[in-house]
Amino acid sequence: MQNILQKHIVTEAIPQVLELLEHDELTILVKRERKTRHGDYRKLPNGKHQITVNGNLNEYRFLITLIHEIAHFEAYKAFGKYIKPHGVEWKRTFQHLMLPFLNLNIFPSNLLPLLANHFKNPKASSDTDVSLALALKQFDEPNDKTYVFEIPPGSTFQIYNGRQFKKGKKRTKRFECVEINTGKVYLFNPNAEVELIPSEESIS
Repeated sequence: MQNILQKHIVTEAIPQVLELLEHDELTILVKRERKTRHGDYRKLPNGKHQITVNGNLNEYRFLITLIHEIAHFEAYKAFGKYIKPHGVEWKRTFQHLMLPFLNLNIFPSNLLPLLANHFKNPKASSDTDVSLALALKQFDEPNDKTYVFEIPPGSTFQIYNGRQFKKGKKRTKRFECVEINTGKVYLFNPNAEVELIPSEESIS
């Protein structure tokens, strides 16, 4: 396990993470990129527990995701299977587990205030925190993806499965986007990563 962690998180965080993983019934798997999730937790039919994390995440997002999933495991053990997946029991567990990692030995100084604010009331995904998600993105490997909130209104973009949309107006928190082929309106999280399709004007 230590060899796996050395590839994916900062060295200073490894001893604390190893302590959290000292459970015979818990296994960790690193997966290829999944477009709809960074990681997950589930109890297996044999009674053991499994956590998966996407291997393409940068070292800071990988650590946050791993602790997020460990918090599901710890909340299950402490409160049982009938709690809400991201309810108060999970939130408090996540806060408790993450607190020792929130220091300059592990995270850059520009991330710490954003993390401190996020963990006042952690959400089901850090992607819903616009400021934190954008700050974490700067540590990703370069790619052709951008966030929905960054592209101009009226722009056309596509998502991971090739479906194309035109960006519309913003509601309270999300953007209305019209699917090109069907004309249906969908609501997009501002931090949804998409691929911008250049307009004919910009190509010419």
